[in-house]
Amino acid sequence: MDNRNTPHELDEMFPQAKAAIHDLKTKNAHFAKLADEYHHINRAIHRMETNVEPTSDEVMETERKKRLRLLDEISSMLNGHK
Repeated sequence: MDNRNTPHELDEMFPQAKAAIHDLKTKNAHFAKLADEYHHINRAIHRMETNVEPTSDEVMETERKKRLRLLDEISSMLNGHK
């Protein structure tokens, strides 16, 4: 699947932090795991929203909350990155 078709990718969410995202992915295993989890859940949500994989509103809401928690932690790590 093409990244340009999936909204909310990390590079899109933090355009000013592309270098920091790359740096943290390669040097911080925890950040790399969070980014990978975010990527997978974001793709799953996109498939749900576009009815490629239809689901209930409850499941969609749960997945969106997971994505938001991951995004908050990623954002916090990016803000602390020098």
